[in-house]
Amino acid sequence: MIKTILLGTYTRNRSEGIYQIQLDTEKATLDNLKLVTEEISPTYLTKSQAGNLYSVTTRNEEGGASSYDAQMNFLNAVTEEGAPLCYVGVDEERQLLYGANYHKGEVNVYRIEKDGSLTAAASVFHDEETGPHENQNTAHVHYTDLTPDKRLVVCDLGTDHVYTYDVDQDGQLTEVAIYTSQAGSGPRHIVFHPEKDLAYLFGELDNTVTVLDYNREDGSFRAIQTLSTLPEDFSGESSGAAIRISNDGKFLYASNRGHNSIAVYSISEEGKHLEAIQFISTEGDGPRDFNLDQENQYVVCGNQNTDNLTLYRRDSATGKLELLQKDIYAPECVCVYFD
Repeated sequence: MIKTILLGTYTRNRSEGIYQIQLDTEKATLDNLKLVTEEISPTYLTKSQAGNLYSVTTRNEEGGASSYDAQMNFLNAVTEEGAPLCYVGVDEERQLLYGANYHKGEVNVYRIEKDGSLTAAASVFHDEETGPHENQNTAHVHYTDLTPDKRLVVCDLGTDHVYTYDVDQDGQLTEVAIYTSQAGSGPRHIVFHPEKDLAYLFGELDNTVTVLDYNREDGSFRAIQTLSTLPEDFSGESSGAAIRISNDGKFLYASNRGHNSIAVYSISEEGKHLEAIQFISTEGDGPRDFNLDQENQYVVCGNQNTDNLTLYRRDSATGKLELLQKDIYAPECVCVYFD
């Protein structure tokens, strides 16, 4: 079986935009890299159920989001003055797109029109006190996507907060809860358990993952367990990047930039406790993103600084990863999206 993977990139050096590569599941190999469309630093990608692609974009020195139809024809871009987004997520029920603007500390909401194009709907800026780390000089919104009960959850690396918003049909946001993480942790991304009201929060600045209880009544979070994503004997510099959970909710994966590894955790039956079971090299530098294929049989990791992808086979029983292929060229890859 041939699976298509879309790759978001920076375009600071050799990359020209959005690429695709194919995973041959019979041969267990990645091959056939090609440029899909030119974009300036499309660092995060997502698709709607209708097949439309949404990308982070920079145009005319303004930042925002671009839309493409299912045939990768450009529809439109909605931008505003200042830095680009770093994350985009689709809300199918309300036909909205959410964007996270790291540099501006801004949450953006866009309407998805009938043809798949975008129009600006709403925005919220964070101006709360920031954390003690040198990278927390201002608010840094890094993640904007849905909770299981269709609220919007926002991770702000700068303020050490995770915000929960109610969203109306027009995309207007109403804050309902704020979770404060450990000072200086820098919340980057969050994933939810597929069956339980639990979430797993990745702190970029302290390389920790925190298990959170999620309360559907008021949208609040409560910490249960926090542990490092680095091995005990590691003493160098590192920062957290991507976090993923298996479809069955039994295993959690997190990538470390600096240690250049993927940490693998088993999740207890009730979902509330993690145990580290593997630290595996990404065979490159700067694993900003990785992803599991739809059946969770393979993992593909993008190493931003060394322009290479790494392919692993995943054992569904143990959750552990086995290296299959490395040094697969992909320029400045920072987003891995199984199409």
